[in-house]
Amino acid sequence: MRLGDWHDRNAHRLFPAGAVVFILLLMIFPLGYTIYNSFTDWSLTHGDAINFVGLKNYIDIFTNDERFWHSVLRTFYFTGLAMLVEIVLGVLIAVLFDARDFRGKRVARSIFLMAMMATPVAVAMVWMLMFEPTAGVINYVVKATGLEAWLSQYAGISKLLWLGDSSTVIPALVLVDIWEWTPLISLIVIAGLATMSREPYESAMVDGATPFQIFFRITLPMIAPTIGVAALLRLVDCLKTFDIIYVMTLGGPGYSSETLNIYTYQMSFQYFNFGYASALLVIFFAIVLGISLLVTYLRRGLEL
Repeated sequence: MRLGDWHDRNAHRLFPAGAVVFILLLMIFPLGYTIYNSFTDWSLTHGDAINFVGLKNYIDIFTNDERFWHSVLRTFYFTGLAMLVEIVLGVLIAVLFDARDFRGKRVARSIFLMAMMATPVAVAMVWMLMFEPTAGVINYVVKATGLEAWLSQYAGISKLLWLGDSSTVIPALVLVDIWEWTPLISLIVIAGLATMSREPYESAMVDGATPFQIFFRITLPMIAPTIGVAALLRLVDCLKTFDIIYVMTLGGPGYSSETLNIYTYQMSFQYFNFGYASALLVIFFAIVLGISLLVTYLRRGLEL
């Protein structure tokens, strides 16, 4: 049998072989190595040999680690609040840009989309200056507009510390995430709106439908799959948010903004407990994967 004949018969296996090897080396191996480490007591704080401890790390996490459970709750709190506001604002802004024609529309849309082009670390540094208690622009605006008394009376915010107060640090971080990533939602929805047929709108206008009826009964149902895709992308990113939280608060004050991602990092590179941190990473991966699959399943159900 000639080599050329063998190559022709197995071409369908040889061509994707490079991609398969790439996936095995850069994706499956790190995941498998992390799972293996999660069953060990690997730590740099002692000079002992690495020992296989089985499920001990997982048992300790679920039964003895209150810091883990609090970090999970903060992760969901941050993600839920950010997702809710970003999707609502993103869809409304996209519909506004799509429905209204005004001079400078393209320039305004370009400026609006510039926020997501900045690096998260740079964004975090700028917002840190804005949240600064004594010289920050946010406290200046709050005091100049008389909102300080309203926040104290109705929101229970007596000290305008924002990043230094456990009651306001998560909402402050969510505000930064909203400012940076709402344009992404709008961009995806604008693309979805551009592909929609105009015939339903013309029929609705002939029938005398109001703008609210058109939005809720035509626009929203037609772009629901697009919103689902945008929500899924942002959901995964929100769950994994690390940079702005680490740069702005390091998980503080105390542990008030320590999400699961931050906790895993601290356990790895502050306490050097890599076996325990690997178990946290496996759990974190399972949470992100499970939620993503659930959202994908629900999105397909809505489409059907």
